[in-house]
Amino acid sequence: MLDWFSPAQCLGYLAFVLGVACFLQTDDRRFKLFMTGECIAYVLHFALLGNPTAMASSLLSTLRSVLSLRTRSIWVAIVVVSANVGFGLAIARQATDWLPVAASCLGTIALFTLQGIPMRLVMLCGTGLWIANNLIAGSIGGTALEVVVAAVNLATIARMARAGRRAGQRLAE
Repeated sequence: MLDWFSPAQCLGYLAFVLGVACFLQTDDRRFKLFMTGECIAYVLHFALLGNPTAMASSLLSTLRSVLSLRTRSIWVAIVVVSANVGFGLAIARQATDWLPVAASCLGTIALFTLQGIPMRLVMLCGTGLWIANNLIAGSIGGTALEVVVAAVNLATIARMARAGRRAGQRLAE
């Protein structure tokens, strides 16, 4: 039975708040700043839940979010993805342990090589992997976070697409 108000779950709720705020952002820099906070809360959350691969992936996600604020270097992305895969090889004990690793790799590729709507679409794929991981790990706040993040991300993508269409129409006039 899960303790809804354990320290682990409370950190999951904090990650929830920061994650929703993250995906409400249309500015990529603010998006990455909020994502950094969400990842830090996730590191602590998964450490307390005893999920080492999710913790390691969240730790690398924190690092990649900070690095992506400073650079868009493909080489930095390759190093972060390689570190994620290396941690996965060292820590993963079952197939489901690869879910957060794959999610973090997708997030790295998105943050370093994409922007705007394409970045958010790849992040959405990673969100699906985090949902599966969090259900398996028993993460209440994390599961709620990722389900809401998926919905908020889809709404933000739609908002950005509408704004892009309006801008295109104004240019055509």
